[in-house]
Amino acid sequence: MVGRVSVFLVLTLAFVHKLSLGHCQLGPELVARLTPETTPDVQEEAVRQLMQRVVGVRASNLFHVEVNKLLEPSSYEISQMDNGKVLIAGWDGVSVCKGFHYYLKYVLNQDLDWSKTRIELSDNLELPNVTLCSKSASSIIYYQNVCTWSYSFVWWSFEEWRAHIDWMAMMGINLLIAPNQEAIWQSVYTELGLSEDEINAHLAGPAFQAWQRMGNIRGWGGPLPPAHRRLQQLLQQRIVRAQRELGMSVALPAFGGHVPTAMRRVFPNANYTPAERWNNFPDQYCCDLFVEPHDPLFQQVGALFLRRVIQVYGSNHIYFSDPFNEMQPPLAEPGYMGSTAKAIYNSMRAVDANAVWLLQGWMFLKDIFWTNELIEAFLTAVPRGRILVLDLQSEQFPQYQRTHSYYGQPFVWCMLNNFGGTLGLFGSAQLIRSGIASARIMPNSSMVGVGITPEGIGQNYAIFALTLEQGWSASKLQLSDWFDHFALTRYGVNDTRLAQAWQLLRDGVYSFHGLQRMRGKYALNKRPGLNLNPWTWYNGSSVTDAWHLMLASREMVPLKDDRYAIYEHDLVDITRQFLQQSFDQIYVNLRSAYRKEQLSRLEYLAGKLLELLDDMERILASGARYLLGTWLEAAKKLAPSDKQRPLYEFNARNQLTSWGPNGQILDYATKQWSGLMCDYYKPRWAMFLDAVTRAMQSHRPFNSTDFKQRVADEIELPFSNLTKVYPTKPMGNTWLISNDIYVRWNSYAKETQFLHNCRLPVRLLLGNGTEDIELQ
Repeated sequence: MVGRVSVFLVLTLAFVHKLSLGHCQLGPELVARLTPETTPDVQEEAVRQLMQRVVGVRASNLFHVEVNKLLEPSSYEISQMDNGKVLIAGWDGVSVCKGFHYYLKYVLNQDLDWSKTRIELSDNLELPNVTLCSKSASSIIYYQNVCTWSYSFVWWSFEEWRAHIDWMAMMGINLLIAPNQEAIWQSVYTELGLSEDEINAHLAGPAFQAWQRMGNIRGWGGPLPPAHRRLQQLLQQRIVRAQRELGMSVALPAFGGHVPTAMRRVFPNANYTPAERWNNFPDQYCCDLFVEPHDPLFQQVGALFLRRVIQVYGSNHIYFSDPFNEMQPPLAEPGYMGSTAKAIYNSMRAVDANAVWLLQGWMFLKDIFWTNELIEAFLTAVPRGRILVLDLQSEQFPQYQRTHSYYGQPFVWCMLNNFGGTLGLFGSAQLIRSGIASARIMPNSSMVGVGITPEGIGQNYAIFALTLEQGWSASKLQLSDWFDHFALTRYGVNDTRLAQAWQLLRDGVYSFHGLQRMRGKYALNKRPGLNLNPWTWYNGSSVTDAWHLMLASREMVPLKDDRYAIYEHDLVDITRQFLQQSFDQIYVNLRSAYRKEQLSRLEYLAGKLLELLDDMERILASGARYLLGTWLEAAKKLAPSDKQRPLYEFNARNQLTSWGPNGQILDYATKQWSGLMCDYYKPRWAMFLDAVTRAMQSHRPFNSTDFKQRVADEIELPFSNLTKVYPTKPMGNTWLISNDIYVRWNSYAKETQFLHNCRLPVRLLLGNGTEDIELQ
């Protein structure tokens, strides 16, 4: 298949970009202001090193790279040189890397993944002669969410970052954030007069820094070791340097108004407002003080902090600040909102006259408070073009429409898709395709880019890759063709069964459209109860059919190829999805059995739920990226000393489960991982099923209050302090385990006696939803 260039994408990507007048004016202005000053020769060398990491030294010599500032911004050209090498020329390093990825994917049929940036090319490969040029339809391709740094990147070393930066560049990403700031705040607070104990009480633990930075919490999971602050600052310096060498721009943190409560001691006459309590965190861990924007202290702290930030990290003239993340501002007055925005921007401009403020538009989703009048006052208090808004969840809750393109401020259309790094196949492929195109051509559009803003990564790669490619493309991608080619390049084989499997997923799990807030909290990983209401937006048989096709195509995927690991990962994922939706369906019938006082039916279904959880543990344990042990060991490894390892393990466990001292955000960052399944989710469900069965046997109501207290005291809260060591290597043969599960659960569903005994719908395990319909 090498040499087959996908015609539809060549035509899609080879174009001259024309969009609305507003976009054309704002986009290039921002790019010119934010572009790193990295010289072309440095960028070229960075790209060459990237190629060596991705395809190896020998194969990388088949390519010649050139950074050419005479080309249009965010564009690349591919051609063949007289010596047979493929020349990839681009406006910057990112553009060259994007062209390199295009050649790998659409000419050589080789693709990337979250965890796969190494591609094996044949030693005797002759590169096909391809000539094309491509310019991005988006001046900005953005990536990251402030929460991603806590839900996904928190335990990473530079080795993981190096591979991920390579992936970013090849996906065309040219704007990111660099949020690490604790060592800088330590210096600033010390200079302002705070004691070491006061600073330590303020800074949250390593797994919770994202929310401490936004003023939501303080001190939870701490104290944060000073050595951690220094080491993370050094790590981020390496990350930022590597990103800029490739031509990426990096947004740095700026002051948003939140300060430690101890600031009252040092500046007793300043004007403060206590921040709104977030998710019922107790006083010990909430809340910060918010310095009123008219107070001189606001400018003093803001300018001091930003100067230190620039001293440490340099600058691309863009800074992010989110003053009211999931918190209500003190006053609902246009004047107050305008003065707050102006104060934040002025603290940036006082240090950098070319400053651009990067703002997450997430806070505007609270439309009960954020009226259009307040949003307009906030945004227009800053000169046009000096705020860049991330419309954080454009695929479901776009705010650019109600705000008339953010009242003229440039914005980035973003796809969020994931909360807390939870698992579960989910996405809105058609909405992404149509939403980006519509936002570009709406009247007076100020859209300048496309981004992905997941709270956590590691799942649903197809949807994120689709968004980034649609962000580059000026015309709508043809989804059927795109998913066909995705299957081809993902597994390296042209197999109709694999292609059909992905088409089923496209029409099923990746067809979501609606206003329901899907946060990855399926019945299986929720706290058990009789009031859960699982729901699906797709035909459950599409997952079963896709699973069967993937099992049947095993012999087509080369066992020794690194893409077989991707195949195994996907097989775990789709088996997990089947078990997850089956759990929902069995649960609905169990709840019905309880309400109808059908004891034997309830006991049988309780047994099936526990059996399913055992199967879930087995299949997850066979997947390298589904292991609790990997997460916990990475956390302990990051600890600056052996003495601090328990604190880091506590942080890692607590974030996944209780998320707070008393389950304040219970199961928000839940993960369907081996280890959690057998030692956290199954014990909870076993306790619940036993309590429900005993209640029915004794003819008394199930005591939900008593159960909640017991499960919290005996399972949920203690889990954060446990020290059990879990495997970091997969166990078992994924295909054999998955096939065994497929055969057994399908045979159960087809057995008439099984259906008669438990009075379940025929579509219980293979079916279309979670309706409580009995077989008569």
